[in-house]
Amino acid sequence: MNTSMKKAVIAIAGFSLTAAVLVSCGGGSSSGQTKSTARETSETLTTDDYDPNRGEGKFDESNVEAGALNMAMAEKGEAISGTKCLSCHKLSDEKLVGPGWEGVTERRSLHWIMNFITNPDPMIDKDPEVQAQLELCLVRMPNQNLADEEAREIVEFMRKNDGVK
Repeated sequence: MNTSMKKAVIAIAGFSLTAAVLVSCGGGSSSGQTKSTARETSETLTTDDYDPNRGEGKFDESNVEAGALNMAMAEKGEAISGTKCLSCHKLSDEKLVGPGWEGVTERRSLHWIMNFITNPDPMIDKDPEVQAQLELCLVRMPNQNLADEEAREIVEFMRKNDGVK
């Protein structure tokens, strides 16, 4: 193989890898919106009706309850997280692409977390704390199209990770 062919193969491989990373880590936008920084977003959207304790979505304290840890749900949530979440998040407090998960169920209500993981775009656009996090992480969380039950199982895994028994 001559030098120019080697360079072409390397360039194609590099392009393919870059495209794969962008697709798997949310480089595209399923809603058709263009990416914007949190600062641009907060200047163009009004957040007068946004409740930062609840988030934006259908979940609230009436339909998300926490009791003793449900190990079966936590195990399912761990499996789902391994596929959809842990390429960008660590279980510690350390940032990977997105913030670490340690302590998240102590800082946020379960219904807020469920609203965020099932409906990230409106919350990224409206929540000042999420916007600040976006400025640190520089990557919008992609919508993973989680079913409600999957989201609940992931939250149960987060609770297990935070030491809930």
